[in-house]
Amino acid sequence: MTRNFSTAKSERTINIELVELDKLKPHEGVDSVHLRELREEIKSDGILKFAIAVNKDKNIILDGHHRVAALKELGCAKTPVVFVDYGSSGIEVQSRRKGIQLTKEKIMKAGLGSKKFPPQTSRHMIRIG
Repeated sequence: MTRNFSTAKSERTINIELVELDKLKPHEGVDSVHLRELREEIKSDGILKFAIAVNKDKNIILDGHHRVAALKELGCAKTPVVFVDYGSSGIEVQSRRKGIQLTKEKIMKAGLGSKKFPPQTSRHMIRIG
């Protein structure tokens, strides 16, 4: 299922698709305390407040690792996903951790390989306009 959303202020359209959780590839780990808190929040609220941001070419999670892990623990099979063009100059990545320099290439390598970054290492931003 694909849903299209747009706003009167913008010409942009955001496509949200329901995707099987098992198809999504993490590039960083999750913190067990944050995971437990988020899982209980989703369970209590009965809703997922934000879609997962994913690289459209390789299914690598850019934002939403904890949400994906929480949904898996809750027995969900699918999640809403916003696919982004990771090659776009409008997508930027920064490190949240001192001593770890990130690039899009390093994120891709971690997402496709077995060695992941520590929890909440990356911050992805989408430049608007």
